[in-house]
Amino acid sequence: MRTLILFIAIAGLGFAQPQKRPPLPNEQWEQAFNGKDLTGWDKVGNEKWDVEDGVIHGQGVTREYGYLQTVKKYKDFHMALRFKCEADGNSGVFFHTAFKPGTADVSQGLQFEIDRTPMHHTGGIYGDGRGWIAWPSPEYEFVIRPNDWNDMLLKVEGNHYVAELNGVKVLDFTDPNPKSFDGTIALQLHSGGQGNMRFKDIWIRDLSRR
Repeated sequence: MRTLILFIAIAGLGFAQPQKRPPLPNEQWEQAFNGKDLTGWDKVGNEKWDVEDGVIHGQGVTREYGYLQTVKKYKDFHMALRFKCEADGNSGVFFHTAFKPGTADVSQGLQFEIDRTPMHHTGGIYGDGRGWIAWPSPEYEFVIRPNDWNDMLLKVEGNHYVAELNGVKVLDFTDPNPKSFDGTIALQLHSGGQGNMRFKDIWIRDLSRR
């Protein structure tokens, strides 16, 4: 009898429903760029965006602004990417972004600045009709590698924004007057036809789903 009870108990374990657990931090990261094409991204404006050898290549061909935005909207997130500047026109990573219908005019959103020229505040926060909101401290202005690949980690949690560049935390800022809270993430090409940027290894951790 004891043997029968033990057998039934063990057999019952095989039919038990597995417990659903929240994903571990390393499992929350999703590849935002597949390395082959621009699936999951939309072009905004008339600049040229294509994929070459596993890299997104953005090239300014007009005197307008151009963007490549995620199809998906994000509220709170972490984002890791690598970028390389190949011209002096600046770039950036916009977040909580929206555009006026049918245009490349930003109606809301902030950006983490990217500019290979020293003292042009790479990692700083700009936008939402407020101009510059936060700059890195002067000692961080030379962390960027002007002619090589750079590693960037961006964190947006509510009104708290963090930028790490090549392993250095260049900005840690809490916005006292936030205006936007949800929207797409967009890679930017600055106006003037000077933009020439490359991006790869783009991963996003969507914290809104935790």
